Amino acid sequence: MTTTHTGAPAPADTAPGADALTIGRRIRHVRTARGMTLEDLGAAVGRAPSQISMLENGHREAKVSLLQQVAAALAVPVAALIVDEPPSARAALEIALVRAQRGPLFSSLDIPAVAVGRSLPTDALQALLRLGEELQRLLTERAATPEEARRANAELRSTMRAQDNYFPELEAHARRLLAAVGHPGGPLSQRGSAEIAAHLGFTLHHVADLPHSTRSVTDLEHRRVYLPHHASTDPRSPLLQALASYVLEHREPRDYGDFLRQRVEANYLAAALLLPEDGAVAMLSEAKAARRLSVEDLRDAFAVTYETAAHRFTNLATRHLDIPVHFMKVHESGTLHKAYENDGVAFPSDPLGAIEGQPVCRRWTARTVFAIPDRISPYSQYTDTPSGTFWCTSRVQSGPDGEFSVSVGVPFAQVRWFQGRETRERATSRCPDPTCCRRPPDHLAERWAGRAWPAARPHASTLAALPAGVFPGVDQTEVLTFLERHAPA
Repeated sequence: MTTTHTGAPAPADTAPGADALTIGRRIRHVRTARGMTLEDLGAAVGRAPSQISMLENGHREAKVSLLQQVAAALAVPVAALIVDEPPSARAALEIALVRAQRGPLFSSLDIPAVAVGRSLPTDALQALLRLGEELQRLLTERAATPEEARRANAELRSTMRAQDNYFPELEAHARRLLAAVGHPGGPLSQRGSAEIAAHLGFTLHHVADLPHSTRSVTDLEHRRVYLPHHASTDPRSPLLQALASYVLEHREPRDYGDFLRQRVEANYLAAALLLPEDGAVAMLSEAKAARRLSVEDLRDAFAVTYETAAHRFTNLATRHLDIPVHFMKVHESGTLHKAYENDGVAFPSDPLGAIEGQPVCRRWTARTVFAIPDRISPYSQYTDTPSGTFWCTSRVQSGPDGEFSVSVGVPFAQVRWFQGRETRERATSRCPDPTCCRRPPDHLAERWAGRAWPAARPHASTLAALPAGVFPGVDQTEVLTFLERHAPA
């Protein structure tokens, strides 16, 4: 069965093959090549010129009987008229514009359609088509809702889980860069980071007016990397992340999923430079043999933040130590900020499979650690969950958005390799059963029934679409104005 260009089944006498619009343009192409007018062709097939015009403009489905008459009048085989291919580049542009104007985007604009004929210049055709494509891109960009972001996050996390959060090509990039600057092994110093920048042809510029929506800005034309004058965290990280995007030849993200992938790759390569694979694996393998694995020791040995060490541990644990693992970063409000797992732990998730922003069980280590007054000693805990028993070690760190716990955990069968396994702290979680910790105790619910009305304090972005722009959340006008202000004369 053939179908029309609208997708509906075609009548039995309708010509097979190309849609009505393409057939019409092929008829027009041959007619004009023969020097025939609409009146000439109409007279030859016994039809009014207006009917031939409707046929050529795709407003009428071509029946086989009529096509046979038209083909005979034009002295071409019928097959030449029903090929599903425009007869010329110009015709292809005309067909594309007609289809666009009949589509939902142009219809929603409520503007008059442009007559697509020989009098319309080719450059105008191209401009209108390009305008339509740009409008579609902007609408797609604006439609990047929180649901789309969560879906992209879930897909990326699935990819990371499938390869145990290990990226061999990024490890190879790190080895080449470290070798190029003669890094002797062990921690990468601030000087070593600057040497990598110089090796890549960049100069470093610390400024007080870095755009507020950025961690760094790279001027690719003048080979400059701009960094904040006062770094609140490890000053090496934003520099190495900026250089990583250059090394990996990142281009402007096509969509939010592409943006997330680039961010993960830049962060990974930066961590692989700060904690080189050979040295980190040697240290971790020795610690496993001694049953003294510790994220704190990895942090201290390579002079990085606890979060960076925890991330790096997840990169290397499964591939090199044969240990499945999970990682969590949880806000003090109890919501999950980011996480990774390949050990079977069941993170809270929404119907799309996304975990960001979901409430973490109050019994989990990532939540109980906030109540521990000792912020120097490691805190570890066993937690019995519906998906098994897990051991987890956690620390609390402060940031501009409040306090976060950073946790690394493993299944009970793997805890024998870790320091802190002797802890007596233990909890039981029944989540997602609401009676575990989400539903208030019966006596409190009864006592305050109808007597309490809390005013919610949702985050400003709860109902908003993702920030518009090529790089979500980045003020491009501010960035380009900054670059223009700092560019060398």
